[in-house]
Amino acid sequence: MKIERAETLSCDAGWRNYNFLKITADDGTVGWSEFDEAFGPPGLSAVIERLAPRLIGLPAREHESVFTTLMSPLRPTPYGMSTAALGAFENALLDLKARSLGIPCHELLGGKQRDDVPIYWSHCASWRINHPHLYSPAIDSLEGVKAAGEEARAAGFSAVKTNLFIHGDGKPRQWMPGFGAPHQPGLTCDTKLLKSFRAHLEALRDGAGPDVEVLVDLNFNGRTDGFLKLIRALEKDFPFFWIELDSYNPAALAYIRQQSNSPIAALETLFGLRQYLPYFQAQAVDIAIIDAVWNGVWQSMKIANAADAFDVNVAPHNFYSHLATMMNVHFAAATPNLRVMEHDVDRLAWDEELFTVAPQIRNGSIAVPDAPGWGTEPKEDALKAHPAKEIKGYLGL
Repeated sequence: MKIERAETLSCDAGWRNYNFLKITADDGTVGWSEFDEAFGPPGLSAVIERLAPRLIGLPAREHESVFTTLMSPLRPTPYGMSTAALGAFENALLDLKARSLGIPCHELLGGKQRDDVPIYWSHCASWRINHPHLYSPAIDSLEGVKAAGEEARAAGFSAVKTNLFIHGDGKPRQWMPGFGAPHQPGLTCDTKLLKSFRAHLEALRDGAGPDVEVLVDLNFNGRTDGFLKLIRALEKDFPFFWIELDSYNPAALAYIRQQSNSPIAALETLFGLRQYLPYFQAQAVDIAIIDAVWNGVWQSMKIANAADAFDVNVAPHNFYSHLATMMNVHFAAATPNLRVMEHDVDRLAWDEELFTVAPQIRNGSIAVPDAPGWGTEPKEDALKAHPAKEIKGYLGL
């Protein structure tokens, strides 16, 4: 079985586009994956399309051989879009191989450790504030944030994650200087901002109640002193499931972890085991976040295995479409040292029509599918019915 064709497809996803890779073997077997141009740099589609001809004629079921074949000439630039492109190829080939064998992808990964993957409600209240025309009910006050917490509790979720928001000065808005919104390259905050951040978190906690844990994502919105100021102000009298942040300095992150009373989760923007190892060696995190869409699920299993050797649990980074969610469910199902999986409960009005099967949520978990491959695939006619559009901003901000 040889690779015959590789093509990219995309569709409108509101504030971003969904992007997919379809690989076809010479016997007609198809494999699908999802890749991302919203959180990562734009232009990944062009990189994939430029590399795709190198796949033609390679063994369709030998994904690790294909990975090393493609990786060799990319060795001078091993990370970023190069790795993200290889991750897309790897994930589509895993789907293709599993389909050809008539087995679910988690069997290729060693078999499932669990029948249901625990999830937390990610971007709880966040999407409804940032994109009120796409996700309902729209939130424009702290009362709306509290109501989102109440909804999560009623739906049976044990944990919710939100971001940093400014309230009390017109429409609520997300504070993301690490992404240039606003442009504050010093990445610091004042007491007024801290009070607003706490008010947002307290409203969510009040709604969710004492039995639903709260996670907060600080993203890249600080340097070492800024992160410590945020953490000390936010975790005072406020127990967190974890505090999430991003840093490219293992020693700095280890220091932050030592100073925090809350578990630290990080590393979602890293590529490959070589980038993760210095953080494990520095004991820089309590939970290692892995983006299997970027890295590829097979490579992500290697990272998770290394984390296990350092007694670190892992959590899949997942804020994409239903296809990526199902890819991550297989990864999470086969990973012994899983902590929890991210999932966006708020969905677009047309999300369900884009895929053959949607994730099945029950009691705060997603059921692990046993259908061949990832257990779902995009409907090409539905993708065409929602054509991709030009995206000028970043993360919809």
